[in-house]
Amino acid sequence: MTEETPGFEEKPDVPSGATPDDAEPKAASSEEAAAPAGDANAENAGLVAQLDQVRTALGERTADLQRLQAEYQNYRRRVERDRIAVKEIAIANLLTELLPVLDDIGRAREHGELVGGFKSVAESLETVAAKMGLQQFGKEGEPFDPTIHEALMHSYAPDVTETTCVAILQPGYRIGERTIRPARVAVAEPQPGAQTVKAEGAEENTPAADDKESGGPDEG
Repeated sequence: MTEETPGFEEKPDVPSGATPDDAEPKAASSEEAAAPAGDANAENAGLVAQLDQVRTALGERTADLQRLQAEYQNYRRRVERDRIAVKEIAIANLLTELLPVLDDIGRAREHGELVGGFKSVAESLETVAAKMGLQQFGKEGEPFDPTIHEALMHSYAPDVTETTCVAILQPGYRIGERTIRPARVAVAEPQPGAQTVKAEGAEENTPAADDKESGGPDEG
């Protein structure tokens, strides 16, 4: 048996030509592995932060684009509405200037003077005006409406129950819902005494009706 020399520890065999530092490879490799893991975590955190910034910027740009698109749509609708309004005003102004001519045509028709070539020209003009949206209104017997009628003559009549147009002195014209000239009419109102007489007659008939319903006077 060999005796171990006291005070000395056994050391691992070291190949010839190797330094003492080569005897601890595991400790060095573990330190090197820990360093790349920390760098990867920091890099991932930086990428997440950049991604959040990109998403925020994208949301802001998308909101700006939607707002611009809405403003453009509103602008287009406003321009189209203004264009239609200008067109309607221009047509109304043109047709307003033609109303005296149409009045002359109407009077000539009433007097039987609308004949020959003049009749063809007049009917063509009326057709064109109708295609442009001109509508004539105003008839005898219709209730008086101050929004579309202009009363030039006034009288009383026993056969009317409300203010009524009894004569159309000049027809009215409209374009769509817009009145460009009211109908000039003669109106008649119910006679002031007619309502009183009618009410008294109704009162006189009431007792007779009551007697009939009750079966007449009581018999003794």
